[in-house]
Amino acid sequence: MLGGMARTLVVKATAGADAPERCAQAFTVAATAAAAGVDVSLWLTGESTWFALPGRAQDFELPHSAPLAELLHVILATGKVTACTQCAARRDIGQDDVIPGVRIAGAAVFVEEAMAEGAQALVY
Repeated sequence: MLGGMARTLVVKATAGADAPERCAQAFTVAATAAAAGVDVSLWLTGESTWFALPGRAQDFELPHSAPLAELLHVILATGKVTACTQCAARRDIGQDDVIPGVRIAGAAVFVEEAMAEGAQALVY
């Protein structure tokens, strides 16, 4: 698909139920890329941090959008999902609280991923 060059897509979701279309766009792009074989790293920041918790993605609804829980499952199956350290702390979310496979990491890790050779970062 990408001409043999290894590429990584880093997607930062900054919205949750507060801006459902923007949230769904981030998850849809990340899951579509993951399903196409792209190395994907989805970052949950701001209100999207809540989707790192079990059951939260199942509660999200947006007409004409794929279910968020299914999109998250696709991304977790082949890529990385990270909750922002500060965003998680502001919501009293710890590593023991999140869905298996979700890590908590900070800005330094995001910058490292976004600046890696062959990486493309998108922020929603």
